Amino acid sequence: MQKRALTIQDISCIGKCSLTVALPIISAAGIETSILPTAILSTHTGGFTGYTFRDLTDDIKPITTHWKTLDLRVDALYTGYLGGREQLDLVADIFTGFRQENTLILVDPAMADQGKLYPAFDTAFALGMRDLCALADIVVPNITEACFMLEQDYPKENYDQAFIEKTLRLLAALGPSCVVLTGVSFEEGKLGAAAYDATKDKTVYYFTERIEGYYHGTGDIYASALLATLLNGGDIEAAIRIACEFTVGSIRRSASAQTDPRFGVDFEHEIPSLIRMIQEIQ
Repeated sequence: MQKRALTIQDISCIGKCSLTVALPIISAAGIETSILPTAILSTHTGGFTGYTFRDLTDDIKPITTHWKTLDLRVDALYTGYLGGREQLDLVADIFTGFRQENTLILVDPAMADQGKLYPAFDTAFALGMRDLCALADIVVPNITEACFMLEQDYPKENYDQAFIEKTLRLLAALGPSCVVLTGVSFEEGKLGAAAYDATKDKTVYYFTERIEGYYHGTGDIYASALLATLLNGGDIEAAIRIACEFTVGSIRRSASAQTDPRFGVDFEHEIPSLIRMIQEIQ
């Protein structure tokens, strides 16, 4: 039977991120992908000014109330960018209301990067996101987001393997059984992810080439590919590898074409490679 994922995040009409990458990537991997938009923006908030923002908080409860009348069942719940503290509480209620024995909950705490919170977020929101992550099975923060949730200083590039593994365990202690930390690098020219499986007390790493520059939406691409792999039977080690390769492949295409990074990366032409990698593990 075809699996179904429900992803809860915003729609940025221009600039490939959030729902406009999650929906096509997860669907391409054979997963029925339902959506719950949290806001509609004319563009994403990174690198653009003058963007419009329509808050959909008031629509979330009526939508999910209707879904309850349908006996809706989902194999995964996946959250990305959420618009505020009220939405955190509403999503926590969704987790409670739609979680079943085998439902996988993945939270991407999309709220910060490069040592700073995104516009409109504050430290109180970061601590609220920490509470939401406690309800998840898998969390996928970058190092900045991890530091805000753990109330520790952002180390910039000054960290080692011991710091990464301590951070992974502290995040797992919040509640999730698996933590994937993105944007990890121990050597020049290499960038990747570290994953800690608390059920096995095991940490694995995967690295690819580092392509210089800042490319918007790549965290959403990574988390979506990660979930798509897991729902197709991959373990966490395969999932971080496939997500890393798919993300860097998308970045490589855009870097080669020298497109404006504000508009996102060319993940569309990289989708065949994602499908091929997933098929190879089945």
